[in-house]
Amino acid sequence: MSLDFLAELGWRGLIQDQSEGLAARLARGSISAYNGFDPSGSSLHVGNLIPIFGLVHLQRAGGRPVALVGGGTGMIGDPSGKSAERNLLDEETLSRNVAAIREQLGRFLDFSLGPTGAVLLDNREWLGRWGLLEYLRDVGKHFTLSYMLAKESVQLRMAAGISFTEFSYMTLQAADFLHLYREHGVEMQLGGADQWGNITAGLELIRRCEEPSADGEPLAYGLSYPLLLSPSGEKFGKTDKGSVFLDPAMTSPYAFYQYFVNRYDAEVGTLLRRLTLLGSEEIRELELAQAARPEERPAQQALAFDITARVHGQEVAEQQARVARAAFSGQPIDDPEVLEQLYANLDRFDFGEEDVRGGALRLGVASGLYASNSEARRAIQQGGFSINDRRIAALDEAVPEPIAGRYLVLRAGRRKLRIGRRR
Repeated sequence: MSLDFLAELGWRGLIQDQSEGLAARLARGSISAYNGFDPSGSSLHVGNLIPIFGLVHLQRAGGRPVALVGGGTGMIGDPSGKSAERNLLDEETLSRNVAAIREQLGRFLDFSLGPTGAVLLDNREWLGRWGLLEYLRDVGKHFTLSYMLAKESVQLRMAAGISFTEFSYMTLQAADFLHLYREHGVEMQLGGADQWGNITAGLELIRRCEEPSADGEPLAYGLSYPLLLSPSGEKFGKTDKGSVFLDPAMTSPYAFYQYFVNRYDAEVGTLLRRLTLLGSEEIRELELAQAARPEERPAQQALAFDITARVHGQEVAEQQARVARAAFSGQPIDDPEVLEQLYANLDRFDFGEEDVRGGALRLGVASGLYASNSEARRAIQQGGFSINDRRIAALDEAVPEPIAGRYLVLRAGRRKLRIGRRR
């Protein structure tokens, strides 16, 4: 392979487990590897970025990435990392979700023709053709109950109960690996640490079904990534409002950008290594800048910009960077496009002519910036209230002219603000 794939993953902290003989196999030449993606939702989320970047690094190293969308297994659901069985999805919903995921993966991987061109497959194409008897004969007979019950994903669900449907999931994922090995020359499966049991099940099925190699080397290989957790131990990509999605209709570009800007200092170096293609020296410089100027969050800003540009495009990333600077730098805001973004995503209010005529103090309360007239009076007397970046100095001061005839920016100090838009 043109680059050392394992070395690249290693310094980025992207290796949890790897099967025997993988380094020797990669030294012999390029390899095709796959990672599965769950189509139970209509969008990928930031928790999927680790496996996506695994495929990106593989392609950059001269390997061929295969993205497998589980349109067939998605109708069952993987118990790995789950505490309860999911609702089964109908075929129409699955088809819609698969199409959306295809589009999102295209922002990261090069699907053009050629030896390293990425391939996207849907396991409905083969699982959907199998009958029960064929499955039991060709796959089921190779798995003993003791082997399956020993898997951690099964053990964790035994107390609460696990259906046969989910119990059989690992055998179907193993069958995927066997099919891809035979029909597409795929020799390696990639996945998160919680998928290691399913990955090794696939290796075992291939070993049992195929003739051994002449040199005694393994026929297929597996590699898992560490799970990405926040410093508090929470699963990466989750907020109090749910997952952070790649689809802008489900998570706005503003919320997406801010999610990464607000990462802890303790985790931003890890995220830069695992979720960007920045080099080690550039990341080190950002870490040093972060240590020197933590209040400016240079490492988080670089992380947010890089990922937003890849997911939503360069123009959107530049816009969100301007919005972030406008909202939190305390600098004057006069760009109507930025103001509209702030209105859509921050605390906001609508105003009419009667609100403008009522004066600045009254507007400060009506907007929700201040809880009462007395609080607004104190802020004015202390010089802490501004409208459109003009300090309000008098209790009876008039409201300034709206920006672009439409927007008012109310600030209490530097950080607390409300964006008003004319009705």
